[in-house]
Amino acid sequence: MRQLSTRQVYVNPWMVVREDHIRRSDGSDGIYGVIDKPDYALIVPADGDRLHLVEQFRYPLGLRRWEFPQGTAPDRADAEPLELASRELREETGLRAARMTQIGTLDVAPGMSSQRGRVFLATELTEGAPERELTEQDMRTAWFHRDQVVEMIQRGEITDAQSIAALGLLLLHEQRENTYRQERR
Repeated sequence: MRQLSTRQVYVNPWMVVREDHIRRSDGSDGIYGVIDKPDYALIVPADGDRLHLVEQFRYPLGLRRWEFPQGTAPDRADAEPLELASRELREETGLRAARMTQIGTLDVAPGMSSQRGRVFLATELTEGAPERELTEQDMRTAWFHRDQVVEMIQRGEITDAQSIAALGLLLLHEQRENTYRQERR
């Protein structure tokens, strides 16, 4: 598939919506609507069996939702993923991590958006005051035992797809680390 032309349909500081005229591999033409957004960082703050979550109002859903800290901003579109992750963690939770390990990449909605997320495991944490943006002033944060997080997912209290996928990446990362340690014995 290749792009023949593109036109911008809508733009604001957070996103660009475009419509592309495309040609498929079979030679047929079509259109494709794409939402371009800056890449984001999602952080899994972990302290032993405890995981740190944030709760905020998600306007498109009209609901408050628990999720892992995550975000980006137009003025940080070119930031290195690790820098963005450290900043988001500090802003939303006040936590600072001595160790940040990238454990995966997530494509938010690859059928309609170019946005990608880098997932980081944050450990060796120290607490401080959050440095929230104006739009995050109603945010709450809390530590949960990982079993509680799983139960919250099962009850539908955590529905953020990126957070659920990040928990899966965390489990895979831990499995890989445990296998590596066992093989070194």
